[in-house]
Amino acid sequence: MGILKIIDLLHDEIRKSSKAMSRSINAQAEFWIKIGRLSELHPTLTYQEILHQHLLAGNSIESELSKELQT
Repeated sequence: MGILKIIDLLHDEIRKSSKAMSRSINAQAEFWIKIGRLSELHPTLTYQEILHQHLLAGNSIESELSKELQT
C-alpha cells in the first residue's frame, strides 16, 4: 500500500462521486482504478458487463492480474 498523488481537480471529482455512491474517497478511487484496469484487460466489454462479470461476480482485480501474468 502506498500514497497516490493526483491532481486537485481529480481529487475533487472523486470526493463528489464518493458522496453520491456512499463510499469513502479511497474506496471510490480504488473502484475507478479497478474499472479502468478491467477496461484495459477487456476492451470489448461495456461498463455494465464489467460490473456483472467481474466486480459483482466476486472476481477481484488481483485474480484478473494473476490470469494476465500467467499468459
